[in-house]
Amino acid sequence: MDAAQEAHTREAFRQAVVNTLERRLFYIPSFKIYRGVAGLYDYGPPGCAVKSNVLAFWRQHFVLEENMLEVDCPCVTPEVVLKASGHVDKFTDLMVKDEKTGTCYRADHLLKDFCKEKIERDPNITAEKAAEFRHVMAVLDDLSAEELGAKIKEYGITAPDTKNPLSPPYPFNLMFQTSIGPSGLSPGYMRPETAQGIFVNFKDLYYYNGNKLPFAAAQIGQAFRNEISPRQGLLRVREFTLAEIEHFVDPEDKSHPKFSEVSNLEFLMFPREDQVSGQSARRIRIGEAVTEGIVNNETLGYFIGRVYLFLTHLGIDRERLRFRQHLANEMAHYAADCWDAEIECSYGWIECVGIADRSAYDLCAHTDKSGVPLVAAEKFSEPIEKLVITPVKKELGLAFKGNQKMVVEALEAMGEKEAMEMKATLESKGEVEFQVCTLGKDVTITKSMVSILKEKKKEHQRVFTPSVIEPSFGIGRIIYCLYEHSFYTRASRGGDEQLNVFGFPPLVAPIKCTVFPLVQNQQYEEVARCIARSLTAAGITYKIDITGTSIGKRYARTDELGVPLAITVDSTTSVTLRDRDSKQQIRINVDEVASVVKEVTDGLSTWADMQWKYPAHSSTSSED
Repeated sequence: MDAAQEAHTREAFRQAVVNTLERRLFYIPSFKIYRGVAGLYDYGPPGCAVKSNVLAFWRQHFVLEENMLEVDCPCVTPEVVLKASGHVDKFTDLMVKDEKTGTCYRADHLLKDFCKEKIERDPNITAEKAAEFRHVMAVLDDLSAEELGAKIKEYGITAPDTKNPLSPPYPFNLMFQTSIGPSGLSPGYMRPETAQGIFVNFKDLYYYNGNKLPFAAAQIGQAFRNEISPRQGLLRVREFTLAEIEHFVDPEDKSHPKFSEVSNLEFLMFPREDQVSGQSARRIRIGEAVTEGIVNNETLGYFIGRVYLFLTHLGIDRERLRFRQHLANEMAHYAADCWDAEIECSYGWIECVGIADRSAYDLCAHTDKSGVPLVAAEKFSEPIEKLVITPVKKELGLAFKGNQKMVVEALEAMGEKEAMEMKATLESKGEVEFQVCTLGKDVTITKSMVSILKEKKKEHQRVFTPSVIEPSFGIGRIIYCLYEHSFYTRASRGGDEQLNVFGFPPLVAPIKCTVFPLVQNQQYEEVARCIARSLTAAGITYKIDITGTSIGKRYARTDELGVPLAITVDSTTSVTLRDRDSKQQIRINVDEVASVVKEVTDGLSTWADMQWKYPAHSSTSSED
């Protein structure tokens, strides 16, 4: 199959999935009767149920099992907080405008679409030109505004709708701006992520945790990004749900006590060296990845393993899930390491979870801006050899003038290893290049600018700024990929039509079972209502259908909603229980139904277990 045929097949599959999702009200465009707004969607009843189930499992898998501290912070955030975090100055995408209509587009999207279209649909493209377009797509994130503009001009790219010329690219801040209070004098923004609410509460959370590290805080909530030209349905939206974890740890000890529980997991990983050398993702044990230094530390590796288990338990296909390491040019200057959990769907490989070691950047930034020290302490019982870093402020002031304070703070914040390496270099060479994160560049430090000593002191405690390991989950993206991974079609019994099925695991299925009286009969309907009451008492979601529609059509309707089990009432003492995927049925007494359904949907037993335990049922009255 060539590239054009593959693209057509992907688009046809995607359309079948999206049509089914919208028709069955999993989600729909918001404000539909007013023609909608791009990038905003409403979740309907089954979509809400799937999302609720995914978030409930996220809480179970992370918050409860890892004993995390959950918080819930406001969506409206004062400007000063997002100024400190860097969002006000740097949270931008490059935008171009149709010079005649003023319509805005994301510059990198236009260039990517042009290259992709040429590769997939131009029959006359040469191998050299195709290679050039692939290279451009690979380095898109690295292109400056000037380089992006030059490429758009070189390829003659115009506005998609009007073919009008485009403006040069320029940065656009993606945050929704607002003001707090009626005066308009207190600027704020709708938060673009949930993490900052955790960072600014670190001091209180640390106290709540008994002043002990490591610990993790978690938050589920809405985030807002004013996307320039949203597309790809639920994958790129302007309001979305994030679930984020900030795991605070001593920067000198990033081991994890439970790492052995995940160390033998093996899955697709895509280290940066493999990406640069043109290789494909390969299966690697996470324990080996940490031992060999592919993954920076045990805690980061532990969370990569836990994310893998979370996604595969939800129903994500493990063969279409990989962990891709950020290239050096992708990583924030302060990050020690960063991996994305990417899921393959009809749009390609989509980043759904980011797992990053953000070092101490966030707490340092808020400490500097607020003046409140966001630090932890390790208490000592014996005298220790203490590192003493003494910046010579006069020399630093002469060299760096207005930037002196940031250089001094960066020097004082050095870890022991870095400081001793600097001391050795200064003694041998007289000067050293030193990165100042808050300046975003390297500066030259000479021997006269700093004194670094190690001396015995009676220290009661070591005060330090913790590092943070951050797994960040895009819930909407995960759910959309789950929809695609769960969707399939099968022929009806007569073979005259294709029936849609969502093969959700019971864990995330929006409705756990359906209850159908076989025919309209008062006795059967009363049994159905009795079963419904027992399901409610057991906390099982169900759908009851007492219409006279054929049982086969009722099965098909609920298969399309992803309901794993169907109860058919065809007598007053026993019923049939049907499995969605195999379409096989077993016979169960009425008073056992709720407990059997709960066992299967809670994952305590499998359908195969129930087939072994209960007699099979063969029906001639249904389309199955």
